[in-house]
Amino acid sequence: MIKTPYLLFLGDAPDDLAAKVARGIRDWRPDNCVGQIRMAGCQADVGLPDMTLAEAKAAGAKTVVVGVANRGGVISAAWKKVLVMALEEGFDLASGLHNLLRDETDLAAVAKATGRALHDVRVPDTAYPIANGIKRTGKRCLAVGTDCSVGKMYTGLAMDQEMMARGLKSSFRATGQTGILITGNGVPLDAVVADFMAGAVEWLTPDNDDDHWDHIEGQGSLFHVSYSGVTMALIHGGQPDALILSHEPTRSHMRGLPGYDLPGLEALRDMALPLAQIANPACAVAGISVNTAAMAEDEALTYLAEVETRMGLPTVDPFRQGAGRLVDALTVL
Repeated sequence: MIKTPYLLFLGDAPDDLAAKVARGIRDWRPDNCVGQIRMAGCQADVGLPDMTLAEAKAAGAKTVVVGVANRGGVISAAWKKVLVMALEEGFDLASGLHNLLRDETDLAAVAKATGRALHDVRVPDTAYPIANGIKRTGKRCLAVGTDCSVGKMYTGLAMDQEMMARGLKSSFRATGQTGILITGNGVPLDAVVADFMAGAVEWLTPDNDDDHWDHIEGQGSLFHVSYSGVTMALIHGGQPDALILSHEPTRSHMRGLPGYDLPGLEALRDMALPLAQIANPACAVAGISVNTAAMAEDEALTYLAEVETRMGLPTVDPFRQGAGRLVDALTVL
């Protein structure tokens, strides 16, 4: 069990998107956060008070959470001084990076000497099966994106929150480090051996009541040459009844791939839906989720209206406007 509340470590994140783990925790579990700690040169800010380790300790923080998601998921050597000091000050450490805290000999030695805990959430702890493709009872919704980090997790969390508020049967199924840190459980899908990824998603979304919806946290993008494999595992292992198309319209290229243009929503629909219908022929595209965080209110509303008219699907920013219309779309499937 990871002790709360948290001090969110933003390190030297070059932009807000690099601190998406910290922002996700701040947005969805604000009561678990006392502040943020940033290093010189950090360009990210999740809107929490900047604190020293001593100030956070006095405020009651128990765990320093690495809130940065860098390419490759590595623990930067530049972060080590702060992380070692955190252990010496009496904090536990938690991280969802591929580069595990427990494998860093200096951090492991200090943790042992101080009696502090190292929590690596991106470690599979179950022997997942190979997918069998057998249809399961219950219903499932998956957000698929034109790119990485476009709001797929926020979409699932917002839809689950809306359904729960309506008294409907719903679960959010975390598949990545941020979702697991927010909810406390899930499958770290991109750390599962490839042959077992789809089976892990089947395991995560088992048989359920006919009127129960699983909102599966989306990952990667079919169009992203670095991370398309995890998206395929979610599509086939999840056997979704509904897809939500997710998009961030202000980018000039794919995240981390300046040589690749961002695909359009039509291309995403035409790519994702036939693939989903292999595992579930009844799958349908239910709506569109647009991350408008970088747009002014009037600009965002104009863009959403244009997309809805063009695509013929309910189109919202679920974090900015709520997920009510996306949930409405599920109820008619």
